[in-house]
Amino acid sequence: MKEPITSLCILRLSAIGDVCHAAAMVNAIQRHRPDIEITWIIGKIEHALLGDMPNINFVVYDKKSGKAGLTKLEKTLGDSQFDMLFVMQVALRANILSRSIKAKTRVGFDWERSKELHWLFTNHRIKKRKHAHVLEGFMGFAETLGVNTDEAPKWNIPVSDTDKRWVTEQLSTLQKPFVVVSPAASKAERNWLSQRYASIIDYLHSKELQVVLGGGPGPLDKQTSEEITQHTDNVALNLVGKTSLKQMLEVLSRAEFVIAPDTGPAHMATTQNTPVIGLYAHSNPLRTGPYLSLKYCVSVYEKCIEQQKGKPWQDLPWGIRAKGSDLMQHIDEDDVKHKIDRLLSELI
Repeated sequence: MKEPITSLCILRLSAIGDVCHAAAMVNAIQRHRPDIEITWIIGKIEHALLGDMPNINFVVYDKKSGKAGLTKLEKTLGDSQFDMLFVMQVALRANILSRSIKAKTRVGFDWERSKELHWLFTNHRIKKRKHAHVLEGFMGFAETLGVNTDEAPKWNIPVSDTDKRWVTEQLSTLQKPFVVVSPAASKAERNWLSQRYASIIDYLHSKELQVVLGGGPGPLDKQTSEEITQHTDNVALNLVGKTSLKQMLEVLSRAEFVIAPDTGPAHMATTQNTPVIGLYAHSNPLRTGPYLSLKYCVSVYEKCIEQQKGKPWQDLPWGIRAKGSDLMQHIDEDDVKHKIDRLLSELI
């Protein structure tokens, strides 16, 4: 970019995992270009996790607010004009929302990822990256500012002393190192079988590790945790639906490691440098897995996608998902136990 950039607006509303990836990009910009004033338009739930990151002007947009929310956003932004806008979401609703943001340069994804007419709302595209993780793809936006993105990602997500004290109190009953099992994804088809989670929890217990169940307040989280506890007595602490996102983040930061499917807590744990054993069937963990723990992922995606498409994933469009309600059943308990053993040997 020839013109100096001093003001930047980022449009990335959701979801938890994706805003965690975006936070790494923002942190890189802040380290290398502290002169740039950053405004981030973000979803309501996601703001609860990231809203106190330093030196960022957050503007909350509730996706459920409809026209009233759009009017509120336009009023909040007023006559503000940014030197650059990162349109980091390709969904049509987000693209339309971007029209309310005044910016000289509007940066969007490369042609391959430019879905739902995304290209119509931008005038500059980031470089295409072959087989890039979502986090690496987001770093392409920072590169338009001349930021060096070869460094290891860093995050700066504060947790208040009040939340830390609350977590300390909750964990005070634990007598041994603990592992967080966060079993529920946003969709039931991405969940592993409850009986197998219970078996893994028993295995962790045999390794002198206590287990904390984690998850949100939704009905699927609650149902999954109830099913698991029907099959094992070795859950030391059940925090499903009992924590805020900040409190969950603090719990994850204190765990030895985390076991989770394709869900937000896996990426939250990554921001705390806590290892994650990710369970994947529908999406390629090389693209959407916990970024710092890809070697620990247990994945049947490769097998599932080749069975469905007749080709290995390397010969298919990057990011294509496998479909089916029973794919997670192909993840074997022994494969998860093998990853646990490997991780424990490396933690010593």
